[in-house]
Amino acid sequence: MKFAITSKGDSRSNTLMHKMRTYLLDFDLEYDEDQPDICISVGGDGTLLYAFHRYSSRLDKTAFIGVHTGHLGFYADWVPEEIEKLVIAVAKTPYQVIEYPLLEVIIRYQHGGRETRYLALNESTVKSVEGTLVMDVEIRGQHFERFRGDGLCVSTPSGSTAYNKALGGAILHPSLRAIQVAEMASINNRVFRTVGSPLILPDHHTCTLKPVNRPDFQVTVDHLTLLHKDVKSIQFRVADEKIRFARFRPFPFWKRVHDSFISDSD
Repeated sequence: MKFAITSKGDSRSNTLMHKMRTYLLDFDLEYDEDQPDICISVGGDGTLLYAFHRYSSRLDKTAFIGVHTGHLGFYADWVPEEIEKLVIAVAKTPYQVIEYPLLEVIIRYQHGGRETRYLALNESTVKSVEGTLVMDVEIRGQHFERFRGDGLCVSTPSGSTAYNKALGGAILHPSLRAIQVAEMASINNRVFRTVGSPLILPDHHTCTLKPVNRPDFQVTVDHLTLLHKDVKSIQFRVADEKIRFARFRPFPFWKRVHDSFISDSD
């Protein structure tokens, strides 16, 4: 088996990375940063997001494992004190593969028929470069509303606990093949109206944004911030690809939600 390890870069994470690499090499596993069967992320959810984008071209071949060296993460289910246990599991134990849906983002431009495609593990947001974002929102090719406000956030179920939750969106179990659209400070008065609630779309629905005035936008894809000019449309849907996690033990989603957002002192 071939493995790679991605570190957050702080001293504690780097120490754990080097220790795990030494242990796994002692078990005759092969270190391969280019084509790993397993990628171990050491740090937090942000580190795993980085690893996901690094290996996004081989999601059907690479499975991910998270070790958190800070606060409990939604993707990192191992702690530093369990490193030896994890190494033995990777080297000796067949693992279960858990797949989560991803978000596909396709940005089409006004000239030349060009388009750019991205995959997001957590979410993608759209904001105006300056002023209010004004977008026509289409669902399944039909006009739904004209949005005016700070921006829109489209998230995956596994990303529903991140920015989406801060915007008042619902928490979705990551096994659901769906995407969620949440508003950022929409303008609602006697003249302008939006639905005012998050929308949850199944995997056979698309959500397309079309500019009304300005064609330049700031688009985020997880931790990446991108400026796109002369935009014709931005399309979101559940991607055909999935992220694969290597599980050696149960990792209950609702327990993670409880541990992250609800005090367990009671």
